[in-house]
Amino acid sequence: MQILQIKNLTKNFYLHNVEREIRSCKNVNFSLDKGQFIGIVGLSGAGKSTILKCINRTYLATCGEIIYDSEAFGRIDLTKASEREMLHLRKHEIGYVSQFLSVMPRTTAKEHVMNALLETGCDKAQAAARAEEMLDYFRLPKSLWDIYPNTFSGGERLRLNLAHIMVKNPRLMLLDEPTASLDNKTKILVKDILIRLKNEQTSMIGIFHDLEFMDGLCDKVYNISEGSFV
Repeated sequence: MQILQIKNLTKNFYLHNVEREIRSCKNVNFSLDKGQFIGIVGLSGAGKSTILKCINRTYLATCGEIIYDSEAFGRIDLTKASEREMLHLRKHEIGYVSQFLSVMPRTTAKEHVMNALLETGCDKAQAAARAEEMLDYFRLPKSLWDIYPNTFSGGERLRLNLAHIMVKNPRLMLLDEPTASLDNKTKILVKDILIRLKNEQTSMIGIFHDLEFMDGLCDKVYNISEGSFV
């Protein structure tokens, strides 16, 4: 059963100061089944992250369709969905793990993970318990839980990002270099939880440079070159 279908996805950027159009990705076509993991590889600047950001609607596609089979809305084209619909999907169904951490001001690491659950309607006690479990899983020391993450190292920030998204067990998860800045022991933890989520029928698309990490994890791997799938 398909949970996501990408049809002729193209994204261009227009630089007004030099009156120049840059094509990031063009005519991208693929589908993702429920519980499937698709990996995307390619050189830096080839358009890999653009695809994920178009699915998450951080970027609005120039043309094409992104058909998502939503629990709340049924089959919906994410390129045409309203902002309210996208907000609901990001809170309840779609998780996006970025290489970069974005946290509300004066929010501690534990509160950041808790907020992912609180915005879905989870009660505070349960959110706190599940947040602590996830922080402990990713080996973030308890001494950091009540600290603002702007003091964290790159690896600690990425682990917090992973905890923030994975605590919700989203139906569709988008992973933009989820192993960057991580040591080998933490990579094993990430791979183990991704395998567990996959077995629980979470559907995933991931961008990787670490090809060894992908072994035994991805069902399909696409290579993107100069904006197009090859």
